[in-house]
Amino acid sequence: MRLTILSVGRHKTGPEKQMADDYAERFRKSGRNLGFRGLELIDVDSGGGLNVEGTRLLAKLPKGAAILRLDEFGKQLSSKAFASNLAKRRDQGLGDLVFVIGGAEGYSSAVREIAPQTIAFGPQTWPHRLVKVMLTEQIYRAASLLAGSPYHKV
Repeated sequence: MRLTILSVGRHKTGPEKQMADDYAERFRKSGRNLGFRGLELIDVDSGGGLNVEGTRLLAKLPKGAAILRLDEFGKQLSSKAFASNLAKRRDQGLGDLVFVIGGAEGYSSAVREIAPQTIAFGPQTWPHRLVKVMLTEQIYRAASLLAGSPYHKV
């Protein structure tokens, strides 16, 4: 299964980009042995309003992909439950799983319609750049849990 994080807003430099890239690379290395075909980080331009951002997001979705939308009102998962969810989808033969991070204004109705499943990192509102870091870290942590590595401490 190939994973993608699709987010509104281009992050060319800075500590958040470095951290997200680092966790993504860690996942790529450890995930291969677990049946994951990689993790791609894709940014689309922000601005122009919800519908324009939504069109940009929808244009980047792989055909047939399952989509999880990050939303403060979404389902909250423990790290272990998140890892189990990834493993279950992988084991069911899912080809692509895309995590979508919207812009500052949220999501267009078209994105909400095509991606009704949501997850959250708690009820707080987080800066989008930090959400990307937190998500890449949780994906890497999931691979570590699935591999039985000591990265995740109970």
